[in-house]
Amino acid sequence: MTGTNNESTLTDQPELELRDKVVVVTGAAKRIGRAIALRLAREGARVVIHYQRSEADARQTAAECGGAPVLRANLESVAEIEGLFAEAARLCGRLDGLVNNAARFTRFDPLEISEADWDFIHSVNLKAVFFCCQAAARIMQQTGGGRIVNLSSLGGIRPWAEHAHYCASKAGVIMLTRALAKAWAPRIAVNTVAPGVIPFDDIDERGLRMIAATPAGRGGTPDEVASAVLYFLKSSSFVTGQLLAVDGGLSQR
Repeated sequence: MTGTNNESTLTDQPELELRDKVVVVTGAAKRIGRAIALRLAREGARVVIHYQRSEADARQTAAECGGAPVLRANLESVAEIEGLFAEAARLCGRLDGLVNNAARFTRFDPLEISEADWDFIHSVNLKAVFFCCQAAARIMQQTGGGRIVNLSSLGGIRPWAEHAHYCASKAGVIMLTRALAKAWAPRIAVNTVAPGVIPFDDIDERGLRMIAATPAGRGGTPDEVASAVLYFLKSSSFVTGQLLAVDGGLSQR
């Protein structure tokens, strides 16, 4: 249905420009988070680099992003999450985007998973994702709306026998994304990107077997994940609650 109101609203925006938009990227020091931060900086965004332990890597990424702010927070702590976003807003004056990239990954036989193992994964992979979204959304609602992109995983789409706790956390991110998209529309769009196998130097034999089974015939690259994140950050608010798998077709097998 075509509206007749000529006033520009958040519900009918065309593709957004990222120049000068403030975007927090969690876990931005290394790997996929670093690639996302660098890509956003090339688009002209004002990136805020979050890290917990990898300070030297975070500062290197920040330098390559044109001197981006670097903020430390333990995402297991809701108080530190709230402090992270309050400081980002104080430094930058607003918040337009959030990329929830920080995550943990371990492997256990499900019969051997302890409460501590479960909490280690879920405290960052799911609980922190929610409270980062909440803290960001409270600021975005005061400054005109925004975009949130949560990194889920192929493991949230397809079950992996030795990663039951991880798969549960990433499936939770997918459903959380959909619920928050409904809750915060139309001012805030919330979407999720699910990477497949993105090989780094520490890839193991299981990862290599998954690459061999990937229809695209290769693993993905961090920049390909960043491209998907960029799409959601730039899309109109009519694109919300969506999942984009960047997995070379592996989730379809």
